Amino acid sequence: MSNRTARGDDCEVIVIGAGPYGLAAAAHLAAHGVSTRVFGEPMSFWRHNMPQGMKLRSPWGATHIPDPHGDLSLDAFTAARGLVRREPLPLETFVDYGMWFQHAAVPEIDARMIARLESAGDGFRVETMDGAHVHARRVVVATGLARQAFRPDAFADIPAEFASHASEHSDLGIFRGRRVAVVGRGQSACESAVLLHEAGADAELICRGDVHWLGGNARPGRASVDWLRQRLASPSGVGPFPLNWLAERPDLAHAMPVEMRARFAARCLRPGAAAWLRPRFTGVRVLAGERVHSAVVAGERIALMLDHGTAVFDHVLLGTGYKIDVAKLGIFDAGVLAMLARRDGAPILGAGFESSIQGLHFIGASAVGSYGPLMRFIAGAGFAARAVTKRVLGQRSRAAAGRGDAAAPSLAPDAADAATLEKAGP
Repeated sequence: MSNRTARGDDCEVIVIGAGPYGLAAAAHLAAHGVSTRVFGEPMSFWRHNMPQGMKLRSPWGATHIPDPHGDLSLDAFTAARGLVRREPLPLETFVDYGMWFQHAAVPEIDARMIARLESAGDGFRVETMDGAHVHARRVVVATGLARQAFRPDAFADIPAEFASHASEHSDLGIFRGRRVAVVGRGQSACESAVLLHEAGADAELICRGDVHWLGGNARPGRASVDWLRQRLASPSGVGPFPLNWLAERPDLAHAMPVEMRARFAARCLRPGAAAWLRPRFTGVRVLAGERVHSAVVAGERIALMLDHGTAVFDHVLLGTGYKIDVAKLGIFDAGVLAMLARRDGAPILGAGFESSIQGLHFIGASAVGSYGPLMRFIAGAGFAARAVTKRVLGQRSRAAAGRGDAAAPSLAPDAADAATLEKAGP
């Protein structure tokens, strides 16, 4: 452990990660006068870990990155660039939007990656990959799904040239002319299979059950059903009715008993693919009702042992989703990990997304276990940003008041700010 008591903080809050959650949190903190530094390449996971040609599953209204004044919406971006609204939103457009948001709301970003985070006195010290050190009172971890890819046991020892996770590719065109098995049945697996087929690969989807299509199917005779489904849909589109409306309230999810919240999140995040993808599914073979029991490399190919026989492929693409384990981020000092209360790898979070270590916050996908399924989607970034900001301002005010600081009243948000932050809940 380092001791930094002889020196002051370099900033009040360090934000690790510059995706939608990190950018939103930094923008809200800065707007309320909190000295903040952001580390990480802007929109890096979206740029490097998602395939070209992908489209966002989130509806347009749930894809805005929230800024404190509401001036930097997706609508504002398309208007500024003279673009036509396209739904579903192409990945490339969303990345451009994220970069536009960053330049406008969080212009100063340190693109260096963080190598280590440790406790230091009454705050934290982070070390960048090039050996520089920065101290802060608080740290907000907003690393999203980075390093959280789930790899089934059957593929644990299979070399990457034969089996890789969908998040490891930004261009599926490299598989043109090859026979590729895609394992999974969620959005990532289904869209990857479609993109592989459209790129000229021979794609086959292997999954335990039938694909569950989310949203209207737009099929003959289904008009009334589709109309009702659209009327019952929540703004973010997360989860089935009526759980979808509860998913819009992370504060209520946070108040649930642990087991209830886990079941709720699992139901809302069950594997499924957006219905708009279905017309493009022609040409993708689906082997439903099959589990992969083992995998072995056979010469230059990989053989999969399934429930009903063996199938051989040139490559296996794992669309098997993610499992949160913050230790896999590889940045936490052993002492920090020892003090960090976790459940199944995910941090246990209290008010303001604060962990068991005072001043250490986690937002985004790492917070699903504590705040519910909305945290897996862009739509949850506004709630998280406001909640963290409210926590920082509140504790800063209390600390100043405890010192008898005459300037303490000026540290609290003004009436307008308080009304805005109150939406974040406790």
